[in-house]
Amino acid sequence: MTAGLPLAAGGFDRAAVRRSDAEWLAAAWTHARVVLISPRLTVPVREGRLELRAPDAVPDGPRRFLGLVEDVPHFAVTAEPDGDHWQTLREFGGWADDLEASLVTCAVALEQWHQRHVRCPRCGAATIETQAGWTRTCTEDGSEHFPRTDPAVIMLVHDGADRALLGRGPQWGEGRFSTLAGFVEPGESLEAAVAREVVEEVGVAVTDVRYVASQPWPFPASLMVGFIARLDGDPAITLDPVEMAEAAWFTREEIARAARWTDDHETPDPDVRLRGVSPRLSISRYLIDEWLARRI
Repeated sequence: MTAGLPLAAGGFDRAAVRRSDAEWLAAAWTHARVVLISPRLTVPVREGRLELRAPDAVPDGPRRFLGLVEDVPHFAVTAEPDGDHWQTLREFGGWADDLEASLVTCAVALEQWHQRHVRCPRCGAATIETQAGWTRTCTEDGSEHFPRTDPAVIMLVHDGADRALLGRGPQWGEGRFSTLAGFVEPGESLEAAVAREVVEEVGVAVTDVRYVASQPWPFPASLMVGFIARLDGDPAITLDPVEMAEAAWFTREEIARAARWTDDHETPDPDVRLRGVSPRLSISRYLIDEWLARRI
C-alpha cells in the first residue's frame, strides 16, 4: 500500500467468498459492526471517529456485507441520519484512519452504484440487490450486474527541473490550481491516456510517464491512477477552453507556499496567481507533495 495516501489502504478483508453464503451472513449479522450510510452519502461521526453500531441499534434498510476486520463482520446499512453529527467522506476522510477510510469509501461507492442501477441495462426491468449487496439481478431476465469502476488518470507534469504544470477548471475558483486529469478511453492504455489528456488540455507533449499510486474516488465511481510525467519539448501552453480556465508553470517555492495557505486556511496574497492547491484528501495533493519533497 502507498503510505500517506488517503483512502488507498486496503484496511479490511473483503471476504468475497462469503457474499453468497446466506447462512453464514445471517449468523455474522448477529455480532457484526455496522456502518450507517445515508442516501445523501453521509455517515455518523463522533469526536472525529466513525461511529460503528451494533445490529440491534440499526434501523431496517438495505444491508451490504463489507468484509472482515480481525474476523469481526462489518456491514453497511442505508439509513436516514438520526442527528446532526453525520458527515460526507470529503469532510471526514481527511483525518480518518486507514480502516475507517476504507470502510466508508466502500460503503459510499456501493450506495451510489445501487442508487444509479435500479433498472436492468438490457431490458429496463427492475433489479434487486443480491450477493450481499455486491450485485444487482434483473427480475425479468435474471442477468447479473456488478459495481463498476471508471479508471481515470491524474498526473503531475514537470519540466525536469524546478517547475510543475498546474491547471484550473472552470468550476474552480480563481487562484486554486490542481494537477491535470481525465478519464481513460476505450482501448487505451493508462500511459497513452496521460499523454493524450495533457496534449488535449494544455497542448504540451510529455515523456517519461511513470506510475506513482492509485486512489479510489467514489464520486461516483472512479479509480484515480496517479502518474508523473516530464515535459517533452516546447513548454508553451495552449488551453482547451472547455476543459481549462487557465494553466501555468509554477516553481516549487510557489507551489509550496500555496500548499501552506491551503492547509493553514490562511488568506493568500491576492496579487499572487497561485493561491491554493488540492486538499490533502486527494491524490492530486499527494502527487504535489511527493514532487515537492523530491520523492518522485
